[in-house]
Amino acid sequence: MSIKNGISAISDEVVSDAQKEAEATILAAEKEAKETLHTAKREADEKYRELVGHAKAKAESERRKIASVTEVEMRNRLLASKEELVDSAFGQAVAKFRSFIETDEYKTYLVKLIEEVAQKVGQKDLLVEVNAADASWLTLETLKPLSEKLHAELKLAKSNEHFIGGCIIQTADGKIIYNSTIDTKLEELKPILRVEVAKILFGEV
Repeated sequence: MSIKNGISAISDEVVSDAQKEAEATILAAEKEAKETLHTAKREADEKYRELVGHAKAKAESERRKIASVTEVEMRNRLLASKEELVDSAFGQAVAKFRSFIETDEYKTYLVKLIEEVAQKVGQKDLLVEVNAADASWLTLETLKPLSEKLHAELKLAKSNEHFIGGCIIQTADGKIIYNSTIDTKLEELKPILRVEVAKILFGEV
């Protein structure tokens, strides 16, 4: 083989080797690129699912929060409505009692009430307290027949509390006090009114 042909052969071999190496490098680069792309896609998908998961969890949390707030708000509104209705019924009851105490029937009622309460206290020396309006007509002379009937001494208190009507009776030593004012009876009526309002308007027991 001539020198020229030898050089040519070596040259072809070098080129061939270089070409193979280049092809191998290209294939390796393509493979690496595909793997990188696959990894990036997988990571992107995972990130996407993670973000979606967080978004769903947050949305559900907000939904529950809103639902809870709404439920509490509705419950509070319902309770407020009940209280308004109870207060309205209570106000009407107070108005009726205020009208009642202006009648002669009330005077008869008060004397009878004093008798009933005095009998419950069961003592011989009793102090009767009424409001200022009732004190204007309820005198010891008015109570004298009642004192004789009960075999007890009924005295009128000097100070008069500000209540709608009725009476407060206590023993002389103040150890026993029986409050039978209309105001107290009305306060005792409030829980009953709440139950009745709930039954009538909301079907509750």
